[in-house]
Amino acid sequence: MKALIQRVKQASVTIDGALYSEIGKGILVFLGVEKNDECVNAEQLAGKVINLRIFEDANEKMNLSLRDVKGEILVVSQFTLCGNCKKGTRPSFDNAALPEKALDLYEYFIKCINEAGFSAKTGKFRAMMDIELINDGPVTFLVEK
Repeated sequence: MKALIQRVKQASVTIDGALYSEIGKGILVFLGVEKNDECVNAEQLAGKVINLRIFEDANEKMNLSLRDVKGEILVVSQFTLCGNCKKGTRPSFDNAALPEKALDLYEYFIKCINEAGFSAKTGKFRAMMDIELINDGPVTFLVEK
C-alpha cells in the first residue's frame, strides 16, 4: 500500500464540475492499493499518516502531527501510484490490486482514520476527479506499508 502525502493549506475534489469534498489545513493522501496488501497494511499506514510529524512547531521544526494541529484529512484513491515505470515508456499496472479489493482496502483505510478520531473527507473511488490543492511548503512524502 502506498500513500503520497501532501501537507496542504487547503484541498478539494470536484467531480463533473461539482464540488465533492474539501478540507482546510491538513493532509491530502493519494492512496494506492497493491495486489498483496491486506487490512494490516491499511491499519499501519493510517497510523503512520495521522502520527507523522510534518507540521512545524513554534521553532519551525517539523515536530507536530495532524492531531497536534487539529488538521483535516482528505483521502483520494489513486491506482497510478502502483504503476511501474522502470521499463519502456508505458507504465505497467500489474502490481495494482483489482478494483474490488482496492475499494475494500480504501474504505478500510478511511475507517481506520475515522476510528482514530478524525472525520476523513474523500474522493469517489474510480471516478475522474479534479483535485485542487495548495501544498504547504511544499511538503510531500511517499510512505509505503
